[in-house]
Amino acid sequence: MTAAVEIVSFGYLHDEPPAAHLTIDLRHHFRDPHVLPELRHMTADDEPVRTAVLGTSGVAALALATAAAVEAFASGPSAGTVTVADGCAGGRHRAPTFARALAELLRDAGFDVTIRHRDLDKPVVQR
Repeated sequence: MTAAVEIVSFGYLHDEPPAAHLTIDLRHHFRDPHVLPELRHMTADDEPVRTAVLGTSGVAALALATAAAVEAFASGPSAGTVTVADGCAGGRHRAPTFARALAELLRDAGFDVTIRHRDLDKPVVQR
């Protein structure tokens, strides 16, 4: 049987983090594309945002470490979906890009993965 994983990307500035087995906070350790005017109104659906996020030192290593943690949860004695929530400030740049990278790693490892981007389509947070 293939283990199921649900990944939920979100923005801390919109609402509380969703309930999850693992919550990854991307706010303080990884550059925010929001600070660059040319990327601010783009989202993870835009290649320049994905390139900026995935090119940030440490992001790929964190995705690999998170995939390993998911595998550990999935190998436990309890059945059920493993939920990972990953958040950034607004939920439009870092979190959905990270969620997609993590999903790719997990699918390659044989997991059945679903992704939900809670805040991707919300307006840019003015800060």
